[in-house]
Amino acid sequence: MKAIWKNTIIAESEKTVVVEKNHYFPPDSVKMEYLTKSGNTYTCAWKGVCDYYDITVGKDVNKDAAWMYPTPTEPAKEIKGHFAFSHGVEII
Repeated sequence: MKAIWKNTIIAESEKTVVVEKNHYFPPDSVKMEYLTKSGNTYTCAWKGVCDYYDITVGKDVNKDAAWMYPTPTEPAKEIKGHFAFSHGVEII
């Protein structure tokens, strides 16, 4: 699987974890040079609190287009540290 935005591969892995139709990419498969923690969070009733990240490619910024659960709940422990994407990021 690949996460692509602005013709740039943001993450690539054959070992994503699918939760609620989202592919969560392992941390070592994500090109962190494109991600910046935005400071925004979200609390999911069953997964816990996630941190949002902006994706920057060149001068283009995709606000809160990636998220990650640093300390998920026990039922969601398989996605700890994994990244998922939205807001126009293509998953192929």
